[in-house]
Amino acid sequence: MTDTAALIAQMAQRARRAAVQLAAMPAPAKAAALRAAAAAIRADTQAIQAANAEDMAAAEANGLSGALLDRLKLDAGRIEAMAGGVEAVAALADPVGDAIDRVERPNGLVLTRVRVPIGVIGIIYESRPNVTADAGALCAMAGNAAILRGGSEAIRSNRAIHAALARGLAAGGMPEDAVQLVPVTDRAAVGAMLVADGAIDMIVPRGGKSLVARVQAEARVPVLAHLDGLNHTYIDGAADPAMARDLARNAKMRRTGICGATETLLIDRAFADPKPVLAALADAGCELRGDAEIRTIEPRAVAANAEDWDTEYLDSILSVKLVDGVDSAMAHIAAHGSHHTDAIVTADQAIAERFLAQVDSAIVMWNASTQFADGGEFGLGAEIGISTGRLHARGPVALEGLTTYKWVVRGTGQARP
Repeated sequence: MTDTAALIAQMAQRARRAAVQLAAMPAPAKAAALRAAAAAIRADTQAIQAANAEDMAAAEANGLSGALLDRLKLDAGRIEAMAGGVEAVAALADPVGDAIDRVERPNGLVLTRVRVPIGVIGIIYESRPNVTADAGALCAMAGNAAILRGGSEAIRSNRAIHAALARGLAAGGMPEDAVQLVPVTDRAAVGAMLVADGAIDMIVPRGGKSLVARVQAEARVPVLAHLDGLNHTYIDGAADPAMARDLARNAKMRRTGICGATETLLIDRAFADPKPVLAALADAGCELRGDAEIRTIEPRAVAANAEDWDTEYLDSILSVKLVDGVDSAMAHIAAHGSHHTDAIVTADQAIAERFLAQVDSAIVMWNASTQFADGGEFGLGAEIGISTGRLHARGPVALEGLTTYKWVVRGTGQARP
């Protein structure tokens, strides 16, 4: 056993012991510990900012993209939002112990499905140091112990946030090992987590395509997958022009580096006037990529290639295409989307309902910006990620998605004949 494998095994053993204690903690006690953690994060704002400044300087020197730098950056406002997110999780209803359903069999047996924690959850993530607080808080509130492995580009920030979080949770009465941070940046630590079947109960990857691909290829532990945000906004022929312009600009340009950003804009050829939509995007600094038809409408656009329709830019770049109605739009989404978030802008309810029913994505939207693809905006508090799979949990995953269930059977002496 290598030193890294031994390290992960030891962390998992401590996490398992902590998970047993967490599973038995009442909701008010967990909430109080999270509020203490939020207070500790606020108290350490200067230390977190100082650590983040070192990470930012190193990242800029290493040539990280603007989108990744935006994900990495922590200012006082983002740290306050992080603390507020932990408090929001504390205010959520605890799903542990909830009865999903109950039935009484003809023989008198009473069967109940009850929500229980998953156990030990490993989170592997890149760039975003706020995940340290979000994931730790969500796992703990759902009664799970967490093992966090952040990216090397955010190691100083992650350590500072984790130190505050762990101090607050312990002061609030949670076990010391409720939320652990892998102390090394060695990529072998990721490999050790992925094969820790029986020690870690679920892995959640949050990062780029290469990270998720590696996790899915190597994991011997169940994975809650978060794939690319290859999101589409479709402007239907019946769309309100002003709404279409404003939503397209917001969906792409509000924050280009988040997974809810639109990466491809589809416009119905029957739409009244696409020029103001494209001009608003170009005026906002967005590079538009399209075919000759698009470049005729907006001369600032550049030629698209085949790869553009399958690219998550996470930058001020947008692929644009004219399509022949909603069926053509849905066919394009089916061929190129990642089942994350797709939106339609239209005043025609019948067309909107077809789109919502037939597009096979974790989140589908009508007359709303794809930037709302976020657990906080869904009222879930912080999120562990947005699952694009079809099993266990789908869409923004928060407390409920971090639980499983068990069957509780109550009898009065029944023996099976």
